[in-house]
Amino acid sequence: MSTHPFRKVLVANRGEIALRVIRACHEMGLKTVAVYSTVDEHALHVRFADEAVCIGPGPAPASYLNIPNIIAAAEVSGADAVHPGYGFLSERADFADVVERCGMTFVGPKPEHMQTMGDKVQARETMIAAKVPVLPGSQVIQSAEHARQEAERIGLPVILKASAGGGGRGMKIVRELGAVGKTWEMASAEAEAAFGCGDMYVERYVERPRHVEVQIAADSHGNVIDLLERECSIQRRHQKLVEEAPCATLPAAVRKEMLEAAVRAAQAIDYRSVGTVEFLLDGDKFYFMEMNTRVQVEHCVTEMITGVDIVQEQLRIATGEPLGDLQRRFEPKGHSIECRINAEHPSTFAPSPGTITALHFPGGTGVRIDSHVYQGYTVSPYYDSMLAKIIVHGATRDHAVRRMQRALDECVIEGISTNVAFHSWLFEHPDFVRGEYDTHFLEQEMDREAIEARLAERA
Repeated sequence: MSTHPFRKVLVANRGEIALRVIRACHEMGLKTVAVYSTVDEHALHVRFADEAVCIGPGPAPASYLNIPNIIAAAEVSGADAVHPGYGFLSERADFADVVERCGMTFVGPKPEHMQTMGDKVQARETMIAAKVPVLPGSQVIQSAEHARQEAERIGLPVILKASAGGGGRGMKIVRELGAVGKTWEMASAEAEAAFGCGDMYVERYVERPRHVEVQIAADSHGNVIDLLERECSIQRRHQKLVEEAPCATLPAAVRKEMLEAAVRAAQAIDYRSVGTVEFLLDGDKFYFMEMNTRVQVEHCVTEMITGVDIVQEQLRIATGEPLGDLQRRFEPKGHSIECRINAEHPSTFAPSPGTITALHFPGGTGVRIDSHVYQGYTVSPYYDSMLAKIIVHGATRDHAVRRMQRALDECVIEGISTNVAFHSWLFEHPDFVRGEYDTHFLEQEMDREAIEARLAERA
């Protein structure tokens, strides 16, 4: 991988993450190039970049997933680096490889890192060799009968996972041995449709885990550090809705072991860039889930408690700069929480494209808004429904919860449905306020009538 200095960065993404990268670049004195689809012509990332190039029509395969068009935009604009953001092409090894072969710097890890950690079975084997805890599991399953045999060996319940998967697609829980074969066939077909690869593996299923991830940074000089952990257990269908840093219930001894395991995971593949190592926490035991070889949506809560600009560190690493004394330069302070504000009905989660007719984001001490929307902005049905991230910081978790309650009360978005009322309900739920929740919290506790009541109160 090339690690030469660069002057102009093409941001191969849209929305709030494109703006986030553009801001980081401008603070470092770097020029930026935005790419946009025809429906994003009036988007803020287009307005605030130094240059902008149209790369195709609205549907993502014709624009933000169109590698030849993005490379052409980089070459035409004279960009000497490409930042992929998250989503879209951010974990596509072939995209990183093309960027580098065209003489530009890919702001991220090596293609082989993406390939290793993107293949969940290979990632498991790599972690086992690095002495990172993993759940009992299998290699790639070859048949329905093979799936049944592995499930019997591991012990029920088990979860079937797509080797090339993510985001909950291709994942099926099985509690009865007789259902394993048929479920494997369904899950494999779903994985094939979603990822173009139907390979599946079996893993022991943990009933009531918490989802805790560790932010790491690794340079090209062999240095790897952790930037502490985040709690990401409030999820719907494996999609995160709320994130916190740090994990308030993690015992100090377990935290130390988890942070060390995350560093070993990165060292095992000679990783270079920022990334996230994700774990399932089961009591005082933790197990490797996956490694995300990119900046995460929820990186902001880590920035709030450490004061480290993770995107700028990612850019510096890409130029070949060493991390130096980064880990000694921050002293974690307080607690941070992030709510993802989506264009969707708060109790049914049905998508809600349309035009925002009125908008007011909260402010005040300890409140950060990362967003790309404005009054008059039209939410397209082509892309992810996230409109904004409300991030708060407080001296303690209780303080941060109260600050988020206040921030949500101040948030006004009209013309479309949003999940603000859902978050308002959640942040008043006594179990959530006490920090007593796991990844199944919403399945068991979500009260649609109460959320509808909150929605009516906000009208």
